[in-house]
Amino acid sequence: MQPYELIKAKRDGGKLDPSDIQAFIQAYTAGTVADYQMAAMCMAIFFKGLDSRELGAWARAMLHSGEVLDLSDTPAIKVDKHSTGGVGDKVSLSLAPLAAACGVPVPMISGRGLGHTGGTLDKLESIPGFNVNLSTADYRRLVREVGCCLIGQTAQVAPADKKLYALRDVTATVDCIPLIASSIMSKKLAEGIDALVLDVKVGSGAFMKTADDARVLARTMIGLGAEMNRKVVALLTDMDQPLGRQVGNALEVREAVDMLRGEAPDDYTEITYALTAEMLVLGKKAANVEEARGMLRRSVEDGSAIKKLKEIVQSQGGDPRSIDDYSLLPTAKATTDVVAPKDGFVTGIHTEGVGLAAVALGAGRQRVDSKIDPAVGFTLLKKVGDAVKQGEPLVQVHYNDAGPVEDVKARLLAAYRFGDRAPAARPLVLERLE
Repeated sequence: MQPYELIKAKRDGGKLDPSDIQAFIQAYTAGTVADYQMAAMCMAIFFKGLDSRELGAWARAMLHSGEVLDLSDTPAIKVDKHSTGGVGDKVSLSLAPLAAACGVPVPMISGRGLGHTGGTLDKLESIPGFNVNLSTADYRRLVREVGCCLIGQTAQVAPADKKLYALRDVTATVDCIPLIASSIMSKKLAEGIDALVLDVKVGSGAFMKTADDARVLARTMIGLGAEMNRKVVALLTDMDQPLGRQVGNALEVREAVDMLRGEAPDDYTEITYALTAEMLVLGKKAANVEEARGMLRRSVEDGSAIKKLKEIVQSQGGDPRSIDDYSLLPTAKATTDVVAPKDGFVTGIHTEGVGLAAVALGAGRQRVDSKIDPAVGFTLLKKVGDAVKQGEPLVQVHYNDAGPVEDVKARLLAAYRFGDRAPAARPLVLERLE
């Protein structure tokens, strides 16, 4: 079938043959299917969806559009984690060294922040010298020798996804579950992993605003994993407020290091332990989650987790001294506070609003090619459930350019909700699926 016929068939609710899907994606990767034709197909999928057979074929075609990495020279079970994105979500920075310190190799190909969500690569690059642009040969070697490597997507790995993600971003087809699921799984399975833990965020700072939508996405990705003989476990986790207290790249690195020293906020620590424990069970280093949690706590207490982080940093060209001396990380020139307008309790934080305020300050990006400032961001001094007094600081803003600061402060204040009573605590892990 010609591209026109395939687009028309899907627009009208028809089912596409797997061989036609394979040919269509191959042609798009090669440039013989134009962007406008793929944009039309994505919009047709947005409205008409893909059934399980079509989705499997779409994801498999994306996966095999480039190199599928072979990590068989690392004999242990290789496990990665993927988050659907949030605000203050620096879990990968602590999870990877924790898992590796406990004997689970972690091959991780990560992305950059876009819109209101932060990106692991941007956080890593705030560590002086840290190189996320390694060759696939170096990636394989470091997974084998160090037990972990964290890089960006290369031109050889899932190139169809790289092209398609940029196109979806400008054609209002990002928030489409079949396209999200196939994008994530094609990248992750191309890494050479044996198993995957998914952190599917739910709430005002997530792409999935409701548990129902998050559940559908999680089950879709678990199904794709099963079809490709990969074990996938998903946790639905809360993103109705930022995770931890730091938002901004270098600030989040500091908090991640604090977590490996046992000194991070409880919510961030709990989510990190919950996800990493699942990795240890999948990697057969622990019989169950309780045993895995004990291993993780010991790796923090005995210093092996922080030692592994320094090893990862050094192996990828970064300055390991910055893990002990935060003054070597990018630091903003000035700070200012957003203060509470009245007495009461913080009853809610519109998390996407906080993320967009970070973008306005320069900590995030609206476009893939936008420049970011690794030093700027926020320290959340008050979170949901905390009591506040009028005039008491809610958020400390770390900035270099004073220009956007008043707008940023107004955005942050608008994101906070106040009431006379503290709200009931919301669970951090809403559901587990496998």
